[in-house]
Amino acid sequence: MNDDIAVRTKELAGMLTRLCPSDGFYETAIPRLNLARLSEPTEPRHGLYEPALCLIVQGAKKATLGKETYIYDPAHYLVVSVDVPVAGHVFQASPEEPYLGIRLDLDVKGLSDMMLDLNIRHDASPRNDKALNINLVTPRLLDAMIRLVSLLDSPGDISYIAPLAEREILYWLINGEQGPLIQQIANGDSRLRRISAAIQHIRERFREPFDISELLDISCMSSAAFFQHFKAVTHMTPLQYQKQLRLQEARSLMFSQDLEVSRAGYEVGYDSPSQFSREYSRMFGLSPSKDMERYRTQEEMPVVAMA
Repeated sequence: MNDDIAVRTKELAGMLTRLCPSDGFYETAIPRLNLARLSEPTEPRHGLYEPALCLIVQGAKKATLGKETYIYDPAHYLVVSVDVPVAGHVFQASPEEPYLGIRLDLDVKGLSDMMLDLNIRHDASPRNDKALNINLVTPRLLDAMIRLVSLLDSPGDISYIAPLAEREILYWLINGEQGPLIQQIANGDSRLRRISAAIQHIRERFREPFDISELLDISCMSSAAFFQHFKAVTHMTPLQYQKQLRLQEARSLMFSQDLEVSRAGYEVGYDSPSQFSREYSRMFGLSPSKDMERYRTQEEMPVVAMA
């Protein structure tokens, strides 16, 4: 990490230490901006990542998607391009130097409007359209983020200045290392956005039996092209994607509503309790009943992954 980035990262770390006085995830007064602080490493936490820019200013984190693991830290930021189930693992954190993270959910309409303003032509053959992407942090991006986060100290300025600061961040993303990917996110007819539309359909109907023909219609792709591109983006098949959504929702129901194992499986679309238990164990490393026993011995509910 060069000196310019180190100085700016240290400034942001000081701001987050003050804004996040204790461990937790913080929704802020600035739309789409969330902060996080953790004083110890975590076990993998499963959750759904949505399109976002994720910056770490202290500590480090792993995000696992399928068989791929992505590591980000103060020198590298993460861009999430589509909704995708991920296991997040903060592996570098301590009371003396807690993990400090920033997530800015991407304003897709804002990206599209900016591309029109800049007269940027969409890349017809993108080099990369994966769900998770690691990039080198730049001083310009950090400067823009400092300006955005600093507005939390002057709430009266947020409504007018925050959109400008956020727009600057989007500008540096569009013109940065992952510019072609950001353009894909913004382009309503891009291959990535068509896969994203199919993903949204699965999310809305994950409890229902799988119907591939609907996904082919939504994505306007042939069966071969759809399966190829879906797996390239998400590292899994549509059926595996649906399965992960079901299992995450079942776990959430068990923990938050104390549902019985069989009832939780039924609520998310499983007809067979044994299949539910088998697939749950494969994903979370414990059977549903043992996972519930472990949860009941903890002081608080495990927090879902925040990018």
